[in-house]
Amino acid sequence: MSNISYIEKLLDGVEVEWKPLGEVARFINGRAYKKPELLEQGKYPVLRVGNFFTNENWYYSDLELDEDKYCDNGDLLYAWSASFGPRIWEGGKVIYHYHIWKVIPNVNQVLKKFLFYLLEWDTKALQGEHATGSTMMHVSKGAIESRLVPIPCPDNPEKSLAVQAEIVRILDAFTAMTAELTAELNLRKKQYNYYREKLLASELPSSKTATLGEVLDMRAGRHIKAKDISAIKNTEHKYICFGGNGSRGFVQAHSHDGDYALIGRQGALCGNVKRATGKFYATEHAVVCTPKEEIDIDWVFHMLTFMNLNQYKSQSAQPGLAVGNLANLAINVPPISVQKKIAKILNKFDTLTTSLQEGLPREIELRQKQYEYYRELLLSFPKSDEAA
Repeated sequence: MSNISYIEKLLDGVEVEWKPLGEVARFINGRAYKKPELLEQGKYPVLRVGNFFTNENWYYSDLELDEDKYCDNGDLLYAWSASFGPRIWEGGKVIYHYHIWKVIPNVNQVLKKFLFYLLEWDTKALQGEHATGSTMMHVSKGAIESRLVPIPCPDNPEKSLAVQAEIVRILDAFTAMTAELTAELNLRKKQYNYYREKLLASELPSSKTATLGEVLDMRAGRHIKAKDISAIKNTEHKYICFGGNGSRGFVQAHSHDGDYALIGRQGALCGNVKRATGKFYATEHAVVCTPKEEIDIDWVFHMLTFMNLNQYKSQSAQPGLAVGNLANLAINVPPISVQKKIAKILNKFDTLTTSLQEGLPREIELRQKQYEYYRELLLSFPKSDEAA
């Protein structure tokens, strides 16, 4: 039986009542901290919204609070400011900050994981309809408590929870596939970095020391007016235009034709390296690198990326890279036959870890779309006229 046929059978004849979130769960505010209360070291980590994305920049507290001001593994949390959305917390016992709610489901009406998927599914619509604030968007507690969510078989709690559990099982399977691919991607990135370090940092037999200026012709691109750049490709604007951080859009005429490496030379992200193939336009914010004799362009791309050129930017209000300074940087240059072998190995890792056409990022993107499709199928119950 196909997934769609199974889902149709699962949901066939299931009655649904759209209930306010405030009726099926409690949303508990975190604690607002004064700056002196946030310690560099202490008994309890203080979970802020930014800590959902990084293990760095934690604060701590020695305060003993009511138990509902702590969260622990398995708790359902919701960030209601800056970065919206639900998360199942798995980081141990912490104090959660004011911009986070702890969500306590009514276990007789809704499963925690089913509620997580409902909140995730509704986040974008909630943000669009109720988010306020010009600099840091946020949603009020009243707004989320009034949101209507579908509860299947409301008059039969046992059946309702069984249907919810099966929906959770299906969606968990899709998220597990995405998580597995993401873990593989992270592993491949580590392998890529390991081999890149081995192949580019070491002084190989027969290699020589040279400056970038000795192996590359490095020239800034040409200025073009913003009005001459189209956001979309069309019959008139058919050539991609590269600026200091990748594509800026499309233009009518090209400035280069061939295989090149481009270095962004202005802005906080200066030093980023892109490949450019075929006909394209490069603005003055991109340094166009043309390989000289006995230099392989793919090897050049990997070497420039490995060098972390951003570290050489000027420390000014508008960070930038001077072409003259880049040209003086020294590197180890093996014979071109070795360059090609190195590039072939690293190209495979680069494709696997970055390509949106054939690599793992493409597969992850497809799995995510598949998950979102089935989530919509499973949670988009029809609304009554009153609920609508």
